[in-house]
Amino acid sequence: MEHPALIQIIGGGLAGPEAAWQAARRGLRVRLFEMRPHASTPAHRTSGLGELVCSNSLKSEAPHSAPWLLKQELRQAGSLLRSSAAAAAIPGGQALTVDRRRFSEAIEERLCRHPNIELVREEVRRIPRDGFVIVATGPLTSPALAQDLARLTGGEQLYFYDAISPVVEDESIDHSRAWLASRHDKGGGDYLNCPLDRRQYQEFYRALLGAGSYPLHDFESARYFEACLPLEELARRGPETLRYGPMKPVGLPDPRTGRIPHAVVQLRSEDARAGAWNLVGFQNHLRFAEQARVLRLIPALEHAVFLRFGQVHRNTYLNAPALLNDTLALRSHPNLWIAGQLCGTEGYVEAIATGFLAGVHAARAALGLPSAPPPRATALGSLINYMQKSSPENYSPANITFDLLPTLESPVRDRKLRQRLICERALRAHSEWWKAQDDSIVMGKNIPESTMIRMLGLGPGVA
Repeated sequence: MEHPALIQIIGGGLAGPEAAWQAARRGLRVRLFEMRPHASTPAHRTSGLGELVCSNSLKSEAPHSAPWLLKQELRQAGSLLRSSAAAAAIPGGQALTVDRRRFSEAIEERLCRHPNIELVREEVRRIPRDGFVIVATGPLTSPALAQDLARLTGGEQLYFYDAISPVVEDESIDHSRAWLASRHDKGGGDYLNCPLDRRQYQEFYRALLGAGSYPLHDFESARYFEACLPLEELARRGPETLRYGPMKPVGLPDPRTGRIPHAVVQLRSEDARAGAWNLVGFQNHLRFAEQARVLRLIPALEHAVFLRFGQVHRNTYLNAPALLNDTLALRSHPNLWIAGQLCGTEGYVEAIATGFLAGVHAARAALGLPSAPPPRATALGSLINYMQKSSPENYSPANITFDLLPTLESPVRDRKLRQRLICERALRAHSEWWKAQDDSIVMGKNIPESTMIRMLGLGPGVA
């Protein structure tokens, strides 16, 4: 018998369809709203659900990598979009690369055939205040809906521009060429300071000016906030601009020489990331390979391993640690869940993952059942932990990387072995959590991925 509860989901990108599937397969009625084709965004080209607007890669499938782990957890839990990606896979080396059209068609066909899902093609301009609602409208949320979301959350907590600085792995930093201190010795050793002499600074400056950038989309067209100008834009204002900005050496004498360096790059520890440092003020629009080349000219970062590259682009997202609880619901509106990049994550698979979690938690709430967030040891749980435990003052979205996952109880020096053990621990914890969350409410058995691929009618794919 169909459950009378209705879940309304706004947004047909990646998170919304995944949330719809998770709720519908639990016997709940779902109304999924997508404004395309009646209204579109500057990034979309079709009206299809699950359209991939940038890359067609869902990141690495290399065993025991962090993206692989997140996809394995989704696979264990019967994710629709994970299976659709496997069915639409095309050769892409170690990445899960998909045919965009087949991927979108697989998602839309399966959702439209589900008896519990109603797809409504219209723009939602105001978030329903009653019932169970999931908002998954993505980084290009329409102005009207963004304004309504700002009314619900407080405008200062809704970010319309995404300025992300690079993050490097602690083990890859040459600590002998850096020191811990705060400017003018205020606040303790909160920053790792990487000095450059005049020659090194000039070499860095010239390389930065000559580095290749990603082309801007029409909707980005260089309308940067003055407070988050890309590093290369600052450099174009003159050779000394960086030394009066993010590379200012004032108040930071080098303890090895007692003198103020010509320039200093400050690294700040990432609150919720183990063994990772953020390059303060180094948001940029450079191509990733160019970022690595230029930033490794900083002496202490000569062999840096980048866990995240810098970005500056138009992006609507919430200040997750200030607003969301551990089930992705707004603390002020417990029956309103936020999913996808709007909730403060980066990346396709991360958007699918938060859609999956929001769908599960909303369904359990509608069924009157308690929810438990995934364990901290899992990739899913570590993503939520980052969103919960980061500082609200300088929150920026994150991809899944190993530095978000908890370290092993006993240190393991070999990187490959360490990552394999972390993945094995995560999958055990995920399996136990999913059995407790799923078995009591799913209407029937989980559908194996191979069976779902056959049901989608898209051939064998790549499991």
